[in-house]
Parts: sequence; structure tokens; C-alpha cells
Amino acid sequence: MRLLHTSDWHLGRSFHRESLHDAQRAFLDHLVAVVRDERVDAVLVAGDVYDRALPGLEAVALFDDVLHRLADLGVPTVFISGNHDSARRLGVGAGLIGRAGIHLRTDPGECAEPVLLADAHGPVAVYGLPYLEPTLVRERFGLARGGHAAVLGAAMDRVRADLAARPAGTRAVVLAHAFVTGGEPSDSERDIAVGGVAAVPASVFDGVHYAALGHLHGCQTLAPHLRYSGSPLAYSFSEHEQRKSMWLVDLAADGAVTAERVPCPAPRRLARLRGRLDDLLTDERYTADEQSWVQVTLTDPSRPTEPMERLRRRFPHTLQLLFDPEETTAAASPSYAARVSGRTDLEIAEGFLRHVRPGADPDPDELGWLREGFERVRETADRKAELPR
Repeated sequence: MRLLHTSDWHLGRSFHRESLHDAQRAFLDHLVAVVRDERVDAVLVAGDVYDRALPGLEAVALFDDVLHRLADLGVPTVFISGNHDSARRLGVGAGLIGRAGIHLRTDPGECAEPVLLADAHGPVAVYGLPYLEPTLVRERFGLARGGHAAVLGAAMDRVRADLAARPAGTRAVVLAHAFVTGGEPSDSERDIAVGGVAAVPASVFDGVHYAALGHLHGCQTLAPHLRYSGSPLAYSFSEHEQRKSMWLVDLAADGAVTAERVPCPAPRRLARLRGRLDDLLTDERYTADEQSWVQVTLTDPSRPTEPMERLRRRFPHTLQLLFDPEETTAAASPSYAARVSGRTDLEIAEGFLRHVRPGADPDPDELGWLREGFERVRETADRKAELPR
């Protein structure tokens, strides 16, 4: 069986205020062409279809159009909701749409209800695990406590129990939206950490033949049966070296997996330039980047006059301007933003406690209260996202 694995479309997203509508339409055109030309048997979309819970009309129109085109090809497609999606809104009409071969899996209670496909070698059960926010789904899985690993583990236990009751030789495919240990993140993913326990071990997916993962925006292989497709477009400058693609996966009769990357069209190159303003404006090394989307970090000891205007005369698509002055004898200490860069919310809170109480680390009770506080804030934010506006 030939599967096309993609994820993290983020329809409706912009890139530093540059519209990506045309680029996203071009990607969806490309996806439909690949499905047709490569004789794909099923399409797997592992979450974050939209960029926000209340997508704009243009984004909804793109989604509606691609649903019709995939249905017209007669190729079964399985979608799961991601942490950016509103599961309820994405899942509206799922039963009716499913009759056209478009399967929307947004309800955690349906984790163990697979989409059943078949080829010449027998059945393939495709299980869709939507993004599982621990505070919202623990009770449904009978858990009193636990983070992402616990709820995803409980969902996979249900998957394995259902699979065990199916005919011998049934191959199993799972879609999941999560941060799996060993994956490499980038700057454009929304943090799903709660108390620093966002990552789940790869062993959670033991017992299935292929896990189509979403959430991380870089295409990567954690194991032959465990892959992220990544986003089809770059959504941050941290992705400037990534080659955006989808996975074309062949599932053999015995469940063995072979996979090939299918490149996605790029609307424009990304470039990250660093140096003094005068050098960037004159150095021939940067000629190739003149039509790229550009992030510039200026290292001039003092801030130049009208730097963005001057940069855009040579690099008209300069989108982000940063300052990192070269060290001088009067160099200042690192900014607060620089000191906390890359830290989780819990680590920042721990650092604050150490700062106001020198020599005293937070005790286990305090860490527990902090984790609980972050969870409640996230739960409140998620519930507000579900409310009509």
C-alpha cells in the first residue's frame, strides 16, 4: 500500500506579515498532483491543518477545495487535528464527509476506531490520534494525573487492544501529533510543554507498522517506522536550511516500510545574514540573496540610521531586522530575553525563585504547584479557543 504522509499545513499562516496564501495553494496543487501521478492509495495528514482555532475564510476555502479534489480522485484521506486546530470545528460534519472517503479524526474517544483500508495483501487499519491535551483528556482515558506521555500511552494501549482483536496479519498505521523524544524542533512550532514534560518516548508507538507524526516542522526520521513529514513551507527563519517535503511510504505485505521524500515547492529562498550594515550593502557574497526572504542581524557597535530602508534597497524582501552589537570595552550584559532564550516556562519560573531566594532551590511541592498552575492556564486558554466569538 502506498501512503502519502504530510502534516502541519497551517493554512492561513503568514510569514513575518508576508501572505502565504498563494504558496499554500501551490502546495495543495502539488499534493493533488503527487497523489495522482504516484498512484497513492491513501493520504495521511498528521495535524495542524489550520494555523489557528478560528481560521480565516481564505484558509477555509483552501481546505474545502482540496477536500473536493481528493474526494474526486477517490483516494481515502485521513486527517487528525493538531494543537493549532479547533478539534470541534475541524470535525464538524465528519460522519457525512467520511462517506466521500475523507476521514476527520478529531475526537479522542475514537482513537481505537480505525479507518479500514485494504490492498492485495489484506487489511490495513489506520488509527487517527488527534492532539491530546493532557488536562482535557485525562478523565476520558481514566487517568488521575500525567502529562503527554501518559495520555498518548493510554490512547496507544487502546489502539493495540483493538489491533489484537483483528485478523492476523492486519497492518497498523497510526497518525499522531506530538513531540517525540529525539525530534529536532524549530522556532515556528507552538510550545506544547506543560511543566517541561512535552516529549513522549518513541516506545509509545511500539506495535504498529508505521507512525505518521506531526507537530515538528522539520522532515526527520526517528526510526524506519517513525517519521515526521514536517511542514510543507518554512514558517520561521530557523528553517532556512530545511528541505521541505512529504513522505511517500510503501507498506509491504509484512508491514516493512520503505519511504522516499517528495520535495515541496518553495515560494522563495530564506537567508539569514549577519554583519555590519555597510558590509552587507556592498559585499558581492550576498548577491545570490537579493531576492530571498531575508533576516538580518546587524553587528554595528552603534545602531545605524534608517537600517531597514537602506537594507531594502538591496534586499527588497528583508522581513526581520535584529541587532547584536559587536563587543566593545563598554559592552553591556546580555539582555533578559537572551538569558531566558530556549528555556521552558517552568525553567524560567524556577530561575525566578532562585533569583529572589539566593542559594535555595525550589522544593518538590513548589515545582508541583508551578506545574499545576501552568496546566490550568493552558487549559483555560484551550477552552477559550473553543468558544464562539
